Amino acid sequence: MDWLNHQLRTASHWVVTLCLQPGFWLQLAVILVIFILAALLNTMLQRRLSQDHSSGFRHMAVRSSQRIFFPSVLAMALLVAAESFEMYKLPAQVLKFLLPIVFALAIIRLTLYVLRKIFLSSPLVKAMEPMLATGIWFIVVLHLSGLLEPLHHLLDKLAITLGTTRISLWMTLQFVLVVLLAFTVALWLSSLVNQRLKQIQHFSPSMQVGFGKFTKVFLLTIAFLIALSAVGINLSSLAIFGGALGVGLGFGLQKITSNFISGFILVMDRSVKPGDNITVGENFGWVEQMNSRYVVLRNRQGIDTLIPNENLITGEVINWSYADPNVRLEIDVQISYQDDPEQAMQLMLDCAFASARVLHTPEPSVRLLQFADSGMKLQLRVWIADMENGSGSVRSEINLAIWRSFKANGVTMPYPQREITIKSAPIASED
Repeated sequence: MDWLNHQLRTASHWVVTLCLQPGFWLQLAVILVIFILAALLNTMLQRRLSQDHSSGFRHMAVRSSQRIFFPSVLAMALLVAAESFEMYKLPAQVLKFLLPIVFALAIIRLTLYVLRKIFLSSPLVKAMEPMLATGIWFIVVLHLSGLLEPLHHLLDKLAITLGTTRISLWMTLQFVLVVLLAFTVALWLSSLVNQRLKQIQHFSPSMQVGFGKFTKVFLLTIAFLIALSAVGINLSSLAIFGGALGVGLGFGLQKITSNFISGFILVMDRSVKPGDNITVGENFGWVEQMNSRYVVLRNRQGIDTLIPNENLITGEVINWSYADPNVRLEIDVQISYQDDPEQAMQLMLDCAFASARVLHTPEPSVRLLQFADSGMKLQLRVWIADMENGSGSVRSEINLAIWRSFKANGVTMPYPQREITIKSAPIASED
């Protein structure tokens, strides 16, 4: 605490001395005016550049300009103000102090954006870019102001001891930074591997997903172990962590572990693949994504259903495109007993290709299935190869064609009829 009080007194003395220097408030006013003008110019430019929808190198150049325009204009204005102050023999310490800080902000933001564009990045890396740039810039500011070393000593003194292990706040922050950096690199490498796997033609979609998942888990594990080793944590202490993890899996993480393992089983046995048309319970659709915990099933309405991997392993799944993408549709029609069934069957067969999606091979066929109560039940059987587009439009087009053909040829469709026979009339009562 004595060391902390000394540092605080030193910092407060430095701030008071700076405020009492001649020209300090004039420099502060100039900095405020420069900041406002740079912000206004930046707002105008951002509006113009946000309307640009170009691609390629031009898009990269436009987005780079958006990131560095404000700090660049601010730095150039500060440089002009500092030179002007020196020309008129005015103190310019504050202006010169801010110059490298602002330049560092522009360089850091531009460098991180260019690196993210050159190398394949995941959405997580893109989301972390502003936070990463701010963290690096803050460290640079502390270094330029000479506060980095005192802050390091302060954070290192704030520590606790657990057995023989000393854990300080500095070690904790260092561990978090190393983990973030290692995980960022691991996710980037995983994204790069996934992109390369998609270019391999003889790899099936399920194998691509499987190798991608394995690579991601493996790289993240290696990144975590490297982070532990980098901050000086003994890896043998992970035995305790492994025991706690086992207890957690036994009590509360069974479902998560089951879904995770089931995801690898689905990938390896290739029973369900991306793009397959499946039915799980009452959900029908095609497999949009296969993730480590769930499968994304998209239906014809554009609704995504997240189905846990365990349900696909332990439950009943109808895979419409497992071995053959062809699916047979059955269209039932009834005709009255006064009509010729052979004529009606030929008319239905002629209407089979009313939909362009009906396949010529296998050929359509018509069957007389049943002599029902109201009429004869006929069934038209056709095949399609794109079940992911649904079957409603095919049925509708064929049904309309059958209706028109029956109407033109005098074939009637019966409606349910019931005959009531009265064996004896009730006897009227005499008054």
